[in-house]
Amino acid sequence: MIVREATHSDVSAIARVHVDTWLTTYRGIIPDEVLENLSYEKRENGWHRNLNNALKDRSFTYLAEDESGQIVGFANGGVERAGDPVYQGELRAIYILKSHQQKGIGSELFRAVVQRFVQMEIYSMLVWVLADNPACRFYETLGGQKVYKKEIERGGTKLIEIAYGWTNISNLQCRAQSDNVVERTV
Repeated sequence: MIVREATHSDVSAIARVHVDTWLTTYRGIIPDEVLENLSYEKRENGWHRNLNNALKDRSFTYLAEDESGQIVGFANGGVERAGDPVYQGELRAIYILKSHQQKGIGSELFRAVVQRFVQMEIYSMLVWVLADNPACRFYETLGGQKVYKKEIERGGTKLIEIAYGWTNISNLQCRAQSDNVVERTV
């Protein structure tokens, strides 16, 4: 497994992972109409915008590639978007294809995000997760604490999002310090 920073040539693969993981993760949580309206093309457009604005937005995206070079997951992070006084960084997205989950890829992507935040001199972070998302346990295992809760709406359905927060990610950084996560083989 290789973890590396995304480029524009990766956009199609990122969009595929993004849509496919939404379909497998959020079925039964988000209304079917929302999931049926997902498209690779729309996600590609969004990811081109994300990568184009990365410098200005102080954001970044890491990819996980399997042995054959197929992108099987990604994580996106950046400066916290709402101006939170406690949490400076935000893990904005982390998705791994269902066929590659439970293999440590999420942890590797998470470590890459943490290392990047520390390089940016950002030492606290949060992630917003749908309360019914099975990935909540992942964040709890990594030491995330439930810090906020809000109601959002998707396709006319009200959903609860929970923010998991880490007030000091430097201790997470210590565990990954010997690793070079900008690009490495796992």
